Amino acid sequence: MDKVVILFKGGVETQEYFSIEMSKTFQKHGYEIYWFDLVLSGLSAKQLCDFYKADKSKKFMAFTFNFNGIAGEDGLYDESFEGGSFWNETKIPVYNMVVDHPLYYHKYLPLRPENYMQISIDKNHIRYMKRFFPDVQLAPDDGFLVLGGTELNEKRDILSDKFLPVDKRDIDVIFTGNYTPVNSFDRFIAHLDSDYQEFYRGLVRKLIENPEMIVEDAAEEELKNQGIQFTDDELKQIMPNLMFVDLSVRFYFRAEVIARLADSGIKVHTFGAGWDMLECRHPENIITAGNVSSQECLDMISRSKISVNVMPWFKQGAHDRVFNSMLNGAVCVTDTSGYLKDNFIDGENIIFYNLENIDAAADKIKRLLTNHDELEHIAENAYKICAENHKWEMRTNKVIEWMNLTV
Repeated sequence: MDKVVILFKGGVETQEYFSIEMSKTFQKHGYEIYWFDLVLSGLSAKQLCDFYKADKSKKFMAFTFNFNGIAGEDGLYDESFEGGSFWNETKIPVYNMVVDHPLYYHKYLPLRPENYMQISIDKNHIRYMKRFFPDVQLAPDDGFLVLGGTELNEKRDILSDKFLPVDKRDIDVIFTGNYTPVNSFDRFIAHLDSDYQEFYRGLVRKLIENPEMIVEDAAEEELKNQGIQFTDDELKQIMPNLMFVDLSVRFYFRAEVIARLADSGIKVHTFGAGWDMLECRHPENIITAGNVSSQECLDMISRSKISVNVMPWFKQGAHDRVFNSMLNGAVCVTDTSGYLKDNFIDGENIIFYNLENIDAAADKIKRLLTNHDELEHIAENAYKICAENHKWEMRTNKVIEWMNLTV
């Protein structure tokens, strides 16, 4: 093989799982996969250098998530390299898919390789980058690419059919993802004086009351309401403190949705850490499994009738929970985003609810659980659209297309 793509393992488990899924398609396109182990960064860097020097004639690319491998890691960043890093010396193109809001990664952007292209999973994140980091190179098409899904039974070696029928699914409602109590995020603003702390807490309240707003717009509007004049650069400087706001709002609504479902009498199986800390009137209706792997989440989704999603404040993007649910036969019940509304039809291949009326979601779920024919219809329609458009295979094909354009 004369094409090599460098992928990363040993970091966040979900991102490693995404990379493994993508590696299958890279290999179909004739790419050799080189795995860089982030746990053994120094040793892995030496091995990568040796591998690269052994055959520089190969076409090298790198693909990563959330700046893994391009954040100053030992062995990759050193003054002995021309340009201060392995990436700059070799000029290897690096594609970085940022799966959170860019405000989390300001400190890493100065370390980005010279031959760098950023991919965003939400169109609002692209708008953010163009405004505050106009010098950062985006991948083609502005680098917009939502997360993909994984079909557990893709090779039909688990079941003879696509997925279990509703009647054979032993879990009524599932939620896959962690929970952290909102007060745990106080550490992000604890170093600020009381006026600033109140400003950020006020933003949390504003977004809870106006869940269609995005974090940076809420901050800008509130500053203007207070008569504070600021430049884009000054606004940019406060953005990392909005981690507190983003996480607080995300987990507030995650807690609200699961608590309301449980308190309405629906038993919700949660797969993720922290759900034993959720306070509600009927905690007996929350069946907690604790932290599990991505593979285990897929296993449980494939046994579930309904998979609940709460978007992590991606108002113009999507989350892999949506596609994982659809590809494995569970009906996805989710709050909306512009992307989801553009690509799916409520009641036909997805069920939407509004964060301003969570109780209605409980009513919809209860009704669906009594109508297996409707569940089967929605699950089948959702599977078809996702199998054709929303697997990691399709996302990888797009990345390869971009790689071919930008070489």
